[in-house]
Amino acid sequence: MPRTYSDGFSKGFETGYSKGYKDGRGDQRSMESRPPRFTTRDTMEGVKPKRKLSAWNKFVKANSKKKIYQYANGKLKLKKMGIAFRKKRR
Repeated sequence: MPRTYSDGFSKGFETGYSKGYKDGRGDQRSMESRPPRFTTRDTMEGVKPKRKLSAWNKFVKANSKKKIYQYANGKLKLKKMGIAFRKKRR
């Protein structure tokens, strides 16, 4: 019988459940001594500066709302934008 995602999930759930997390609280001592599961960049070394946008990204950002670069369904005409971008760069 092929294994499915739900079988793996239930097996992992049962393993964790059998290791002391039956009441939903778990072992408080072991939970407190663990490092935080998720950390953010802010807590590690301050705020990391964002990268500068490339010339192409600046062009797309500035022109993406213009109707000449949009289809009726709202998607962008990237080919037309690319041609205009290369003409602008000459």
